[in-house]
Amino acid sequence: MSFDLKSLVSSRMGDNYQLHAKHLNPTLVEVLRITGFDRVYARAEGAYLYDAAGNAYLDFLSGYSVYNMGRNHPVIKQAIRDALDLDLPNMVQMDCSLLSGLLAEALLKKTPTHLEAIFFCNSGTEAIEGALKFARAATGRPGLVALHGGYHGLSYGSLSVTGITNFQEGFGPLMPNVERVKMGDLATLDRLLRGKNVAAFLAEPVQGKGVKSPKDDFFIQAQILCRKYGTLFICDEIQTGLGRTGKWWAFEHWGLEPDIVTVAKSLSGGYVPCGAIITRRAIYQKVFSRLDRCVVHSSTFGRNNLAMTCGLASLAVLESENLIENSARMGDLLIERLDALRRKHTFLKEVRGKGLMIAIEFSEPPELSLKLAWRLLHKIDRSLFPQMVVVPLVSKHRILTQVAGHNMDVIKILPPLMIGEKEINYFVNAFDETLKACRQFPGPMLELALNTAKSKSAKRADSRLNGAHAEPAAAH
Repeated sequence: MSFDLKSLVSSRMGDNYQLHAKHLNPTLVEVLRITGFDRVYARAEGAYLYDAAGNAYLDFLSGYSVYNMGRNHPVIKQAIRDALDLDLPNMVQMDCSLLSGLLAEALLKKTPTHLEAIFFCNSGTEAIEGALKFARAATGRPGLVALHGGYHGLSYGSLSVTGITNFQEGFGPLMPNVERVKMGDLATLDRLLRGKNVAAFLAEPVQGKGVKSPKDDFFIQAQILCRKYGTLFICDEIQTGLGRTGKWWAFEHWGLEPDIVTVAKSLSGGYVPCGAIITRRAIYQKVFSRLDRCVVHSSTFGRNNLAMTCGLASLAVLESENLIENSARMGDLLIERLDALRRKHTFLKEVRGKGLMIAIEFSEPPELSLKLAWRLLHKIDRSLFPQMVVVPLVSKHRILTQVAGHNMDVIKILPPLMIGEKEINYFVNAFDETLKACRQFPGPMLELALNTAKSKSAKRADSRLNGAHAEPAAAH
């Protein structure tokens, strides 16, 4: 019996949300339907997604920075076809594959010379898990320090160093010996490190949740403290790396020399998951320290041929198409154009970011009518205002963006690095029009506040009703 994927996709296209509601995550389906994100996309190319009717959607999410090169890049697609045509042996395990060696060589050419060794894995969270193990093995210390507000993944080790309680709720107890400091708090960092029992200080150079980075020399001074007390400095470049912030690596903005760098997302080319731990040779050898420990840390699919092919092709595209330079140039232009809107929209507090990793933050407006609506909205739910912008951007203008984090009045945009002025003009005009609608009173702000209050009240009543008719637990 043959398998015809094209026929299967063609016959079932449109069943997406019913299948997910039944077999995967109905809660996610409900959220997507409430927010109007329940679109069915039929194809994708570059900075755009297309539905079955051919309508184009401007993708300013990039799969959370997976698609730095754009979606379905022809060079990466052809590289995958070539790899399949070669019929290479794959994941023999008891061998050293050529493609993983070539990707390691190519990736190290893009990093500072003190980083000399690579371990390949499948994802960002796996890269973080491995980095924590490497740090403990290299130092013999149990402690870890991370930043408040940092996001590093959702498996147990990475979740333990993530500094966002919403993700941790219900999953404790988490890993011990983890402390956190606020960005900029050097005094607390010094106090935590001086006992010389901390293996690593872990930080995203630009935090993904909220798009926050130091405005001073905090990272430089933190690195000095790490050197002073023998603590390793880990830079999480899973979202910020490979050109996202206008440089190959975000740590370059501060001239840092991290001991370990974690990479993933766009290294996959958007096709096959690919992650990496890049580190000093001495640290690497502390892990694989004896012949009987040559595979003491491993990943079954980590060096698979298709992932390595995608990594090689992605690096080639980033360089040959000058996407890092374009990220810096288009990022500056986009921030400038968005920041100019603050003169006409009083609830626009700040536009910040580096390269094409940008946050747009809102705050309470001074006008009395808007102030009252703002306060009512936040009394009901602190996350509602940015949804007022994100939802019409997708429903009216066909632009994908996201709220930057829990209880934040912040929208985050992560456009593909290959965008041009056409995409910037379209986004800025659509964003301006959306903000104009938010200023109407009574209008969307008050309407959303009242509808949300009614919805929450109805759900509470329904919950009480269901509870009244439920059988006592003892009956089961």
